[in-house]
Amino acid sequence: MKPTEEQKLEAKLMRRYRKALKEFELIEDGDRVLIGLSGGKDSLFLVEMLGRQQAINRPKIEVHAIHIRMQNIRYESDTRYLEDFCQRFGVKLHLVTTNFDMTTDNRKSPCFLCSWNRRKQLFLKAQELGCNKIALGHHQDDILHTALMNQMFQGHFSTMPARLTMRKMPITIIRPLCMEEEADIRRYAETNGYEKQKKLCPYETDSHRSTVAHLFEEMERIAPEARFSMWNALKAEGKLVE
Repeated sequence: MKPTEEQKLEAKLMRRYRKALKEFELIEDGDRVLIGLSGGKDSLFLVEMLGRQQAINRPKIEVHAIHIRMQNIRYESDTRYLEDFCQRFGVKLHLVTTNFDMTTDNRKSPCFLCSWNRRKQLFLKAQELGCNKIALGHHQDDILHTALMNQMFQGHFSTMPARLTMRKMPITIIRPLCMEEEADIRRYAETNGYEKQKKLCPYETDSHRSTVAHLFEEMERIAPEARFSMWNALKAEGKLVE
């Protein structure tokens, strides 16, 4: 019997996920991993992948997830759904509520301040739980878009690495979905009935990122190999591991 389209998609996603883990040495025996769970399709998919990994016991890892609610940003997810989803894959979910004062630094955008405070809570919880790794749900599109943004607006060739070892604390940032294409994750999420967030961030389209995403689509239309060329360039220059 021929595999269905759904089975082919899952096999492709799993193949890339395993390749990323091996190529960038993202998971080791004894790791305690904390997932940053926003509630979007990418972080939900990451919970599923690492939850499955935990169940295999090869290597033996322990997986937690954290969902951070920002009181003064209307960015909502159904926490009951997140709890049920994590429980289905054997992942312990931790809910944290925090806020920030946008008047403390008028030079910084709400996106920067929100992101900084979320990351602060992420590191605090990782240290509290004794986690040595923090897993983020960025996929290959995110990494390539960031590389474009940094070249266009910052003047340097860099991006979010697949593995980043922190210098000031014993924690490593990993991105196990670094080789996955966003379109494939979206299809998988739709096929498997992932629930969408109740309300998206009001600042989501206020940055350059959405503009760069459209630019990248045009690049791929002109040169279908653009994705692989950029990825190989980042890899060759050592930008995917720090």
